[in-house]
Amino acid sequence: MKNFLKILKIDESSLTPYYRQLCNAILQGIDEKLISEHDILPSINDLSIALDISRNIVTKTYNTLKKSGVVSSVPGKGYFISNVKLDKPVKVLLLFNKLSTHKKIIYDAFAEALGDKASIDFYIYNSSFNYFKKILLEKQDKYDKVVIIPHFIDKIDNACDVINQIPKEKLILMSKLVKGVEGDFGAVYEDFANDIFDALEQLLPSIRRYHSCTIIFPKNSYFPTDILIGFLNFCKQYNCEYDIVSDLRSESMCKDTLYISLTEDDLVELINLLLEQGLKMQEDIGIVSYNETPLKKFILNGITTISTDFEFMGRIAASIVLNNSRDHIKIPFHTIIRESL
Repeated sequence: MKNFLKILKIDESSLTPYYRQLCNAILQGIDEKLISEHDILPSINDLSIALDISRNIVTKTYNTLKKSGVVSSVPGKGYFISNVKLDKPVKVLLLFNKLSTHKKIIYDAFAEALGDKASIDFYIYNSSFNYFKKILLEKQDKYDKVVIIPHFIDKIDNACDVINQIPKEKLILMSKLVKGVEGDFGAVYEDFANDIFDALEQLLPSIRRYHSCTIIFPKNSYFPTDILIGFLNFCKQYNCEYDIVSDLRSESMCKDTLYISLTEDDLVELINLLLEQGLKMQEDIGIVSYNETPLKKFILNGITTISTDFEFMGRIAASIVLNNSRDHIKIPFHTIIRESL
């Protein structure tokens, strides 16, 4: 029997589900002619023991490949490769800076839109430029497409040098265009400065009820400073008093103020201070939260959000992958008004 343990491996640093890693490894083995038609696959029990994973993972792997026609089974005899004449799936290296609720929305939409037409290896680089660079240098040559959400908390000016080393026919940027990245590549991007300006402009009648606007912009964060530029442009154009704070813990909440929170942690802290000080939403302060998540429509009868369409981002990025597109597509930005304003 062929030694499948030289072909089937689990990368614990990847966030790609184990069953999907095994599916991808089998498909790659077929593509590289390491696996042939009629080859007998290891039993579910043997492979689960050899790779130290659950039997359910191996079962899901084989059943997924059965649905796509790659694997067949014979009761009492096990699983074998039944078809090697397949459309070659696009191999995608997907790099996100962090995990969050809205990043999961992006990933789910991206993976669903690609379906079986692509295999995804998914890594999180924790907004660290050095780790981002390490992953790219080690892995990019193995993939047909490299899809990146490029948000960093360090060495931001070096990002373009590393990204420019990726062949442009492979490169797709999601969420943000990186200054200095040259050539003809695909992108689905946010226009941060204009997005927040336009969203606040839509909220202007409600914002006028407050004496001033305060945006909470954390230090050493991955958030683009273009968000601040858009906020400041809005406040100056409409003569709004404003403030920029980095940490709510060193601030006392002021009545007649609209607070704009970028992070979930700061939103929680805002609500905590609101309750501690006995302030009333709308009457004393207003809250606008950046990026829609499902829970925000329930918190305190609803938190007003200004948000990128994350599902659109994932679906359009998948379309760019499958169509070998070099288009640059702007992501829609939505305003959802609720009881917090």
